[in-house]
Amino acid sequence: MNDMALALFRRKRQRGASGGGAGLVPYLPAGAGGVSRTVVDPLGQPLGGADVTVTSSATQRVAAKGTTDPYGLFSAALPPGRYGLVIAAESLQPHHETVDVLAGEAPPSNDVRLLSARQLELPPPGTWLFDPPHTAIRFIARHVGMANVHGRFTRFDGGIRIAPEMEDSQVEVRIDASSLTTGNKTRDGHLRSADFLDVENYPYITFSSSRFAYRGGAKWSLQGPLTMHGVSRTVALDTTYLGTVNGGYGEELRCAARATAELHREDYTLNWRTMLARGIAVVGPTVRLELDIQAMYRSHDTPTPPE
Repeated sequence: MNDMALALFRRKRQRGASGGGAGLVPYLPAGAGGVSRTVVDPLGQPLGGADVTVTSSATQRVAAKGTTDPYGLFSAALPPGRYGLVIAAESLQPHHETVDVLAGEAPPSNDVRLLSARQLELPPPGTWLFDPPHTAIRFIARHVGMANVHGRFTRFDGGIRIAPEMEDSQVEVRIDASSLTTGNKTRDGHLRSADFLDVENYPYITFSSSRFAYRGGAKWSLQGPLTMHGVSRTVALDTTYLGTVNGGYGEELRCAARATAELHREDYTLNWRTMLARGIAVVGPTVRLELDIQAMYRSHDTPTPPE
């Protein structure tokens, strides 16, 4: 990243050349020029947290990168030249433009309105079963005082029943808890033991959705009870729908999605503090669950919408 692009900026308010609204003008180091944008959502409201990337057209290297502030503002000082500017935010169409930066010039901030992203066509109603070779269920947990522990479950089954109204659809997942693996046999044995998952008494981890909530664009929230270690707690899977395609094997139809959730071990009576006091420090109290799912279309049967 160019050092000039990391310079601290002093924001000043100035009237636009046409007498319009206030513009954002960065403090310019000697020989630099400025670029500023004010990003708004489809309703015209300031959009904070949008990702902005500025790339040099000459070198194809990122010259500046950041996010808009709570007022939707972004500003950067750059060496003179031509740049590609991309603004992106979740569930909205990205904005692309080319800007010419001139030495000593910092034009007033232009407004950029991001439009709603085109919604992907949803899967047709029916029963869809997970395809294990193309599905992964992983977890990431903090090793106490050290780096993250990455693991996965290798045996599971489940599927999606797509209803005529997507909000009435259901997902069910059953994971064989004993199939846990982190690449370390000693640690894996301990995680399967009564100190943690206790797979002898609780052989399965299950999730059954009770609600599909649309979040815009390709985003959904799947809410329902996750049962582990004999305890059920309601969780929300933050889900991104990736689309539906012909799988390439005959007329097989597939859909794909990616989902994440954060679990707290003590919600499932996995007493992290007690184990820590006993000197058992395998993973920390919070676990991130990640699912990359492909499901195959199996029948036209549709579920009865829940009451």
